[in-house]
Amino acid sequence: MAGTLATRKLGSTGLEVTRLGFGAMEVRGERIWGGRPVRDEQARDILGAVLDAGITFVDTANDYGKSEAYIGRFISERRKEYVLATKCGCSMIPAGDHDETPHQWDRKHLLGNIDDSLYKLGTDQVDLLQLHNPSVALAEEHRLVDTLREIQASGKARFIGASSTSPDLGTYIDWGVFDAFQIPYSALERRHEDLITKAHAAGAGTIIRGGVARGEPGAGLGAADRWATWERAKLDELLDEGESRTQWQLRFTLSHPGVDTIIVGTLNPAHLAENVRAAQAGPLADDVYEEAKRRLDEAGESPEKG
Repeated sequence: MAGTLATRKLGSTGLEVTRLGFGAMEVRGERIWGGRPVRDEQARDILGAVLDAGITFVDTANDYGKSEAYIGRFISERRKEYVLATKCGCSMIPAGDHDETPHQWDRKHLLGNIDDSLYKLGTDQVDLLQLHNPSVALAEEHRLVDTLREIQASGKARFIGASSTSPDLGTYIDWGVFDAFQIPYSALERRHEDLITKAHAAGAGTIIRGGVARGEPGAGLGAADRWATWERAKLDELLDEGESRTQWQLRFTLSHPGVDTIIVGTLNPAHLAENVRAAQAGPLADDVYEEAKRRLDEAGESPEKG
């Protein structure tokens, strides 16, 4: 893949990350949330291709099925090449042909989570340990920040963060204790657009998931409604010649000045190459970005006001 990927500091952490990261949920396997079967060689090839492409940020979680174990098995020997983030508060409980993934927030469970993650990841430290979307009420009840700081003090995590959504996200930003936030955002899901700005202004790193609207039409997870918004906003008119909708959306997300990195997952090396090319093309031109937001506002897809 010709060219290099732009990098940016992840908030105030000092960690240098490529603006395109890899979401390793895609190598979770079929037992978690209707995932696709993953052969060992597929996981090996895509994880190796991610690093070979120059991507330096990899995000996973303790309940992402085979993901952590695959990372440990296939790229732990290249650990110095990437910033590694995982999540805690997770469980995987066998339930016939799939695994249930309830969350547990007590201190003992979180301490066990990080030890299990480090074992599977083949490392003695993650760069970022994130709470996996608890409510503010649960975080306060279980004193989750205290446990994260305990893990951090032990040297098992360099920085602490939270994967979160509104209405909890705004409160977490106000606390001023998290080094980074993982936030869903795309042209077709602009709910958190202003909160990303707020988190960035507070010095926190911003990691965006869902930045390509969870795939093309027919991909599930509410995709039909989102792509109806695309049609109403006539966004096809804003694509460069030869540019796919997915590539354009990735560039739209990177155009937000508060976004540090966007994690996109795939099992397909061709899709990975397409994502890399889009990231290399960089953010949209300013006038295109502003016109896209204007059209989306008119189509009813606007940032949440709070």
